[in-house]
Amino acid sequence: MEKNHSIILLAGILVCAICFFINSYLGGIAAIILVTLAMSFFILEDAKVLPEISVRLHEDAKQVIVSNGGTATAYKIHVAIVPLDIEYDIAGLEPEKSHGHPLGHMINEAKAVISYEDAQGNHYSKTSKLSALGNNEDDLLKPMFPLFNWK
Repeated sequence: MEKNHSIILLAGILVCAICFFINSYLGGIAAIILVTLAMSFFILEDAKVLPEISVRLHEDAKQVIVSNGGTATAYKIHVAIVPLDIEYDIAGLEPEKSHGHPLGHMINEAKAVISYEDAQGNHYSKTSKLSALGNNEDDLLKPMFPLFNWK
C-alpha cells in the first residue's frame, strides 16, 4: 500500500477513536466510512497493474485490431481466429495501444481466442466474438443483469 493511503487510514483510525469517545453512534458511522475507504484502497491496488486485451474487426473486416485497455503492459499475446485457422503472436502491447493484423480477405463472423501474460507471469485467456456487422460483446450500454430481452 502506498504511503499516502497508510497515512489517510491512520488518520481515519484516530478520528474514529475520537468519535467513539464523543458518541458511539458517531464512532460507528466513522468506522463504516473508514472500512469502506480501506476496501477501496485495496481494490485500487489490485486493479492498478492489470492488462485488459480486447479484439475487434476493423471497419473493412480485413484486419483484426488487438487493443490493451488495461493499466499494464501485456506480454506474449497469442491470438487465434478459430474457424479460419489464423494464428499469430504479439510480443507485447502497452496500455492504451492497439495492434492491427492484416488478414488478406474479409471475415463475416469468427471467434477470437486470446491468451496473454502480465509482468508477473500470470496467464489470462479470453474469447471474443468477431462480426463484420458490428454485433460485438463490447457494448458499453448493455446491462450486466438484463431484466428484459437485450437487442
